[in-house]
Amino acid sequence: MEKSPERLEILKKIDEYERAGKFDVDVENDPPSRPLKKGEVDYTKKKAVSKVKTFFANKIAVSHFDGCIDRGELVIKEIKGIENYLAVKDEGVILTCNHFNPFDNYAVNKALMPYLGKKWLWKIIREGNYTGFPGLYGFFFRNCNTLPIPSDIHLMKEMTDAVGELLARGEKILIYPEQAMWWNYRKPRPMKSGAFYFAAKAMAPVLPIFITMEDTDAVAPDGFPIQAYTLHFMPALFPDAGKKPRENAADLMNANAELWKQCYEEAYGVRLEYLSADGGNA
Repeated sequence: MEKSPERLEILKKIDEYERAGKFDVDVENDPPSRPLKKGEVDYTKKKAVSKVKTFFANKIAVSHFDGCIDRGELVIKEIKGIENYLAVKDEGVILTCNHFNPFDNYAVNKALMPYLGKKWLWKIIREGNYTGFPGLYGFFFRNCNTLPIPSDIHLMKEMTDAVGELLARGEKILIYPEQAMWWNYRKPRPMKSGAFYFAAKAMAPVLPIFITMEDTDAVAPDGFPIQAYTLHFMPALFPDAGKKPRENAADLMNANAELWKQCYEEAYGVRLEYLSADGGNA
């Protein structure tokens, strides 16, 4: 099957950006978007209409993505280290994960569903995903327990307060500290500190997750092999009560990066090296 020109262009862009050390720059051709408006997002779903939309959106999403699993479009090969999640399951937790496919958040969600009870996994997403995507995926982005990060600094407090409130009541929040999605990119990328600052400010644990992948015999419509995912749940990292949030955030980020690096090297049997000279955290 002929490979998709669009996917080939994305892979070329990823190669160029890795060489340039631009690890946090988006490579996808996303639809146009706009900034969030004040009051547009009911972050903690307090309104009745938000609760109803969220309930039905999550039900539809589970049906949709389970259908993708049934059809072999999303393949979860193995889940390792779930005992590390169970060790902090009664606390509010920031979960970090590498980001390489629109399906990867559902892979995490699927792994945790047996343990969430009546709760749902919350996801921090980019602003444009909330305001710019049409159709079914746009509906999911706006209603499936998502927390869009506003570009307006005046709206940021609303979002950060919501994260603190959710963590205080024991919710699990998934965030991608690499920031951008790089399609089928297997290496861990340098991280941003925001996810770890959220955890440090709330004195909540960070649970690092790293997803490794391998080619299957099935070929997707884009001409590339469908990937089989292995989810690695690692031991939780805890803020130090004697340190300030920014110091804690830096320590948590560095510890998370080291765990991801170890997982990558063990799973793939290669040393983590980048095409650029700059592979440090931002």
